[in-house]
Amino acid sequence: MNKKDIKKVVLAYSGGLDTSIIIPWLKENYNNCDVIAVSGNVGQADELEGLEEKAIKTGASKLYIEDLTDVFVDEYVIPTMKAGAMYEEYLLGTSFARPIIAKRIVEIAIKEGADAICHGCTGKGNDQVRFELAIKALAPNMQIIAPWREWSIKSREEEIEYAESHNVPLKINRETNYSKDKNLWHLSHEGLDLEDAGNEPQYEKKGFLEMSVSPIDAPDKPTYITLDFVKGVPVKLNDKQMSAKEIILELNKFGGENGIGLLDIVENRLVGMKCRGVYETPGGTILYYAHNYLETLCLDKMTAHKKQELAITFADLVYNGQWFTPLREALSAFVDKTQETVTGKVKLKLYKGNIIKAGAWSEYSLYSEEYATFGEDSVYNQADATGFINLFGLPLKVQAEVLSKIKK
Repeated sequence: MNKKDIKKVVLAYSGGLDTSIIIPWLKENYNNCDVIAVSGNVGQADELEGLEEKAIKTGASKLYIEDLTDVFVDEYVIPTMKAGAMYEEYLLGTSFARPIIAKRIVEIAIKEGADAICHGCTGKGNDQVRFELAIKALAPNMQIIAPWREWSIKSREEEIEYAESHNVPLKINRETNYSKDKNLWHLSHEGLDLEDAGNEPQYEKKGFLEMSVSPIDAPDKPTYITLDFVKGVPVKLNDKQMSAKEIILELNKFGGENGIGLLDIVENRLVGMKCRGVYETPGGTILYYAHNYLETLCLDKMTAHKKQELAITFADLVYNGQWFTPLREALSAFVDKTQETVTGKVKLKLYKGNIIKAGAWSEYSLYSEEYATFGEDSVYNQADATGFINLFGLPLKVQAEVLSKIKK
């Protein structure tokens, strides 16, 4: 589609630096087109304050603010957590937020009769892939505009200059211009001093961490919590019935106060380069740990090991923007089957960045103290091990016998 034919554009709008300057840029470069901004609320809290006024002032004709938090948790976060999926230790906070936002943007674009969807992802990042694969899966003929792959702006410093020259209001400055992504699950930090892998993150510097404190600044007294799960889904925190979203928000408080969930990682991006970032995922880190703890009781060896293998595939799919694919759906079905007996309670001790196991219980527990005891028992015949080892080691014995004959 030629630029002159694009009359209405729906923009994925966060109100951050990139999307703030995209509105005037679109109007300048796409024949003063109508720009409809859409912000998907996935728990970025205060970042939504004043967003409508800012979008309109910058040139948008309207702003949709869509509350996606419950669906985000129930249909994206929890299925990924149940899978145990993590990408190189990263708990996929940005990755699984993109498909739900893209899905809602597509729905609004169709409703509004838009000619194109625009996003503010850079040409170096993974998010461009995540957004565009979701759009292709849900609206295959929709035109996509990616300004970072078109305009002459080359850096965030030039973006700030453009914003200042077009009177675009910003909450950032040149000294604190980290690239951040925030939702109810996590907060990421990239850029500035973090681009040098030799620099230690400034965890103790005021204002750097937003969801957490440094373990150094955490209390000297541990915090105990309990979590109840039903079929792999968290249902209670400290014996109080809560939704999964409410549990995550409360775990963010407990984890943040105790310095839990800080990750400094050099990860392998989908687009080929390595990138260094710092992630805060306080509640998510606790939830993953607790869920895995319970699975050690409830899953048999073969299922647990196969699930661990497939967790890598699941994480790759989420990280690479392939949420809306048959394979991801098939893996989710497999995961749901494995979770049928993952019901029970775990107790954890949180202390200065550490999560310490403090007990786990399940009526489906496959752990039997009677079988595992080092004391006297009446259920396990240790003499049975002789025949087992003879059969298990038979291939090794035969191979050794053959080799010994050849050497002679």
